Amino acid sequence: MKPLENDTFLRACLRQPTEYTPVWLMRQAGRYLPEYRATRARAGSFLALCKSPELATEVTLQPLERFPLDAAILFSDILTVPDAMGLGLYFADGEGPKFERPLRDEAVIKALAVPDMAKLRYVFDAVSSIRSALDGRVPLIGFSGSPFTLACYMIEGGGSDSFSRVKTMLYDRPDLLHHILDINAQAVAAYLNEQIAAGAQAVQLFDTWGGTLAAGKYQEFSLAYMRRVISLLQREAEGRRVPVIVFTKGGGLWLEDIADCGCDVVGLDWTVSLVDAQRRIGGKVALQGNLDPNALFASPEAIEREVANLLEQTAKAGHVFNLGHGISQFTDPEHVAALVDAVHRRHQFCTAT
Repeated sequence: MKPLENDTFLRACLRQPTEYTPVWLMRQAGRYLPEYRATRARAGSFLALCKSPELATEVTLQPLERFPLDAAILFSDILTVPDAMGLGLYFADGEGPKFERPLRDEAVIKALAVPDMAKLRYVFDAVSSIRSALDGRVPLIGFSGSPFTLACYMIEGGGSDSFSRVKTMLYDRPDLLHHILDINAQAVAAYLNEQIAAGAQAVQLFDTWGGTLAAGKYQEFSLAYMRRVISLLQREAEGRRVPVIVFTKGGGLWLEDIADCGCDVVGLDWTVSLVDAQRRIGGKVALQGNLDPNALFASPEAIEREVANLLEQTAKAGHVFNLGHGISQFTDPEHVAALVDAVHRRHQFCTAT
């Protein structure tokens, strides 16, 4: 692989000095871009797009052609792993992801097994293809859903407002939920290690639904399994460390615990103060975030003010600028351009913590 021309993101993840604060955006490749919608139409379906390394490469690079971002992130879906377990992933129009065979029967749950990673070869081929296409321009981030977030979809059969089936299992049959989470943790670790072997230079765990858990239950059913995943990861590749980012939406109450899980970076949603997070974590890990995604509906001038406000809170090394969650599909791409430009125009040197 060609040496990196811009490793600012990787250095920031490791709390090393950088010339400026690097920026990438969750869901930076997606429905808000007209070129993405055109590629999606050519693919015929979202799953077909995900399962084509050529098209996944195309959409991964689309935002980098528009914006001077400091990292690319693999275009895929968090539910590829349970799909490989045989749960039958499909996408219903206007309803999001669903599984044909959700985990409802005890015998089926106990028979759940780590999938053959060969079933996910299309993901690893996409990683290799993207690395080649990037040609050293910026680093590539791989990712997975967290064991608990995957379990939520696997048990509910799709998205949920209440996660009543998951919560019922958690309180009535914690042994079954722990079994699912154990298998998921093994699968996620294997999945991310294959991405790293294929060329991912950093990885992120998306713990989208961990924040729905009660205090104590989060530590037992979500964080403990992310800690296990991290303990199983390959942390060195191509002569440098592979940073691990953990993002728990709604996890602001547990920042100290998250920072102790073995990760290099804690992702923050928009409800958390960066100053407070820095005080609580004490420079133990880097921070990522955390502009409210809905700020991108405001004027470019308002976006610039919000960016300046966040950057004024993080003069030291160890901050990666991002949103506090993914970009809305209704975001104007010109507003994303204003955000990235505002970050990059503040060329303050970020010194060591």
